[in-house]
Amino acid sequence: MKKIKKIILFMLIFVVILWICSTGIQLVVRNVNGSVSGRSRVFASVSAEKKNTIDVLVAGDSESYTSVSPMDLWDQTGIAAYDCGQPGQRIQETYYILKTAFKTQSPRLVVFETNTMFRDPGMLKNLQLSLTEPLGFYFPVFKYHNAWKALFDGPGGLKTCYKGFEIRDKTVSYEGDENYMKETRDKTEIPEVTRIYMDKIRNLCRKNGADLLLFSAPSPVNYNYKKYNALKEYAEEADLPYVDLNLRYRDIGIDWRKDSYDRGDHLNIEGARKVTEFMAKYLTDNYQLPDRREDSRWKEWNELAESYFKELEQCVIL
Repeated sequence: MKKIKKIILFMLIFVVILWICSTGIQLVVRNVNGSVSGRSRVFASVSAEKKNTIDVLVAGDSESYTSVSPMDLWDQTGIAAYDCGQPGQRIQETYYILKTAFKTQSPRLVVFETNTMFRDPGMLKNLQLSLTEPLGFYFPVFKYHNAWKALFDGPGGLKTCYKGFEIRDKTVSYEGDENYMKETRDKTEIPEVTRIYMDKIRNLCRKNGADLLLFSAPSPVNYNYKKYNALKEYAEEADLPYVDLNLRYRDIGIDWRKDSYDRGDHLNIEGARKVTEFMAKYLTDNYQLPDRREDSRWKEWNELAESYFKELEQCVIL
């Protein structure tokens, strides 16, 4: 019994130390801009946003944050949106970035770019992510363990970020088949782990009073009609709205010779602005989202938008 008591006492002390360290490192993350880099950067960035100032969260992998420009959306509609995607985001990361955001924000809508739904890194990696992501959520010291360096070295030299969006002004044309959405009855299977976490994401959004919208960004490298069939079927089963912009890229005005950043994988700034213009109209037509442009609490957003458009003026699409 004495040994058991010692083990329990040790575990309690260990948990308390982790909680204290996690609380301290969160203060660093929220107050020292650029203190976190790499995959954890988006977790830190959205946590540092002023409480309850984000009305739309855009989640997913790199297709999400290269397709929706929050500053253009702000300029056109006054909707306060934030891109919280990650490169190659896994579905477990999607769930926990949303949980992280919901701790300090009350978004009315989550816009989820669907490419992540087809990513299955395998059983071992899924198991690892299902363990490490909740650990990092409840004890952020594990996720932000390098942030302490910012207290002594200062913030890292990161590129200017406009609510999760960066200006990518390079052009590498897509030279493949522009009729990549050829109709078929076949469909790509959605991995079971995705279905499990999508249920969790739906419940999380419902619990926090946020609608969930699925959308597929234009990308001939990542999308085809088989995926469209799978996503359409899933959306109907889950009673979720779904918009596939690959079926409408010509209507949006996407020119794959000019609007591709890297041979049809991601959009450059010109393509992203076209998609954002479409999404601005879709959101205003289908959701009751507030226009914050005249609200003093969002003054910083107007200032950031001004910086964004000044940088755009200096951009030259290469």
